[in-house]
Amino acid sequence: MSIKIGNEEFTEFNDLYNDPGFMSDSERAEVEFEVALIGKLIEAREKSGLSQKKLAELTGLKQPAIARLENLKSIPKIDTLFKLLDPLGYTLAIVPKEKRPANQ
Repeated sequence: MSIKIGNEEFTEFNDLYNDPGFMSDSERAEVEFEVALIGKLIEAREKSGLSQKKLAELTGLKQPAIARLENLKSIPKIDTLFKLLDPLGYTLAIVPKEKRPANQ
């Protein structure tokens, strides 16, 4: 579906996001993972009652770097993730996927 703004017609994000010719399943999975990861980081920071500034002080990162991560303008490297997760009381783990019922 497209949307018309003024005299210009634009493709909606969902159309592009779900178009296999524009974005592959693996690219889509990567985006979904990054969004979920950053969402969990924000959730953990807020649950801990820490501001971005305080988390920056605890991790040795700068507050603008944390803001860029939380706004999905950059994706953290593994070592940065560990720096962020430690003062929040979290760690990274690899867990098996939930099995889907056969009828899905």
